[in-house]
Amino acid sequence: MTTVFLSGSRKISRINDMIRDRIQNMVDQEFQIILGDANGADKAMQGFLDEKLYRNVTVFCAGGTCRNNVGDWQVRRIEVSSKFKGRELYTQKDKEMAAEADYGFVLWDGKSAGSINNVFELLKREKTVVVYLSKKKEFKKISNPQDIKNLLQTCDSADYLAISRKTNINRRMEDLQLSAQGAFNL
Repeated sequence: MTTVFLSGSRKISRINDMIRDRIQNMVDQEFQIILGDANGADKAMQGFLDEKLYRNVTVFCAGGTCRNNVGDWQVRRIEVSSKFKGRELYTQKDKEMAAEADYGFVLWDGKSAGSINNVFELLKREKTVVVYLSKKKEFKKISNPQDIKNLLQTCDSADYLAISRKTNINRRMEDLQLSAQGAFNL
């Protein structure tokens, strides 16, 4: 069964018909959907899946409690060391989802470092990601290092610098290039 990791920016709290149509396609194909428990995009997508009474959903949570589980779906708690706090705590959960997924679907506001980090995690595992750019209201397929480089060029310079500080873009890009070289025996 195909598993899709849905994620997105916390600043995206509503989903439009374009996004709903994409998620509906996943429902129609009976994909296993895994997503997090954050406010924003996670909660909005949970709301749509609950409206559709879709049951093939697992909500991943890190830490002691699950913040959002709109449809009362199966929960997968990720045990995280107490040394992790804040974003680092949730990054561990996201890594687990990226490992389990076959594909990714990310709603991105052009600013969220966490959303870009999820794209990197999926690409590192040679998985394709569809990114919805909320500012442009368009989808981009990301399947290689050049694709994510092109995606990041859509940011304004201040947002790019902020994302770079939080995710170490240069190191992440180097990791992807090495991964791609190994995959293609270059």
